[in-house]
Amino acid sequence: MIGLSDTTVLGQVSGEACVVTDHYGVFQSLSGSGQWQPLFGYFDPANPYGQADTVVVFMPKAKAELELRLRLAGALLAPAGRLVLLGEKREGIASAVKRLKAISGSVAKVDSARHCQVWLAESVTSLSALSIADWLTWHTVEEAGVAVDVAGLPGIFSDGRLDKGTRLLLQSLAGEPVAGPVLDFACGAGVIGAWLQGWAADQGQSLTVDGVDVQAQAVECARQTYLRAGAHGQISPGDGLADVSGRYAAIVTNPPFHSGVRNDTSMTERFLAQAARHLTSGGELRLVANRFLPYERLINRHVGPARVVAQDPRFTVYSAKRH
Repeated sequence: MIGLSDTTVLGQVSGEACVVTDHYGVFQSLSGSGQWQPLFGYFDPANPYGQADTVVVFMPKAKAELELRLRLAGALLAPAGRLVLLGEKREGIASAVKRLKAISGSVAKVDSARHCQVWLAESVTSLSALSIADWLTWHTVEEAGVAVDVAGLPGIFSDGRLDKGTRLLLQSLAGEPVAGPVLDFACGAGVIGAWLQGWAADQGQSLTVDGVDVQAQAVECARQTYLRAGAHGQISPGDGLADVSGRYAAIVTNPPFHSGVRNDTSMTERFLAQAARHLTSGGELRLVANRFLPYERLINRHVGPARVVAQDPRFTVYSAKRH
């Protein structure tokens, strides 16, 4: 199964199987379960290439990520294997079927209900193992005179550009610097951490920025971005802050608020509830978010009095010192 997000469905499936997930929380929940072998990310070296009788592909949010999932499915399938594609209409399942037909000689819709469709493809073309080098891309972002080369992979947030929220956050960090060491929560491709270190170097200072992210592509991209920039810090997978052991003078973040195509602020709410214990006394949280999101109250409750340090028509940057 590629892209599974709801593990409750596994109770209805018998036999040995693998779950390929780019979500570290799902990966952790399946680790040690015995029956299901979890694989973290599309490029996990343990991928059982050429061995699967059936591969189930769940629709992702990004079209480019669908291409990656279908490419992986073709590499995992044994000869005469079957590929099952399922998703919601609003996720683009209809247009995805066109791509499915390009790799299979026999495609048919086998079920449809609750605005979802299930398609079955047989005689899928066998494909070779995946190489991350074939999918990795690069782009350059610049702010406050500091340029950073940023790695990209299908499905990563803001691939190919610097999103406006992060740009506003960087501007606030140039105007009101934070002390180190720093943790970049939901670090994505490592833009904030690499830029912060470049900006500090221009000021004649040294800064270390660790990063944590729940998504496999983000972890890989952040490591590649740091490597090219010569940046320092540990990039780790993590679902929230549960696996973070250090304490920091500052935590910076542009946290996600989507799960697939739906708004979902639960991850950020959990993060805010945990953030203070990872800040040193007087340590600072610097967070950017869409203005409509209800984070100020949570910051006040869990970290300290929230102060607006930057704002535009869409985004607000908050700062709060630990109680």
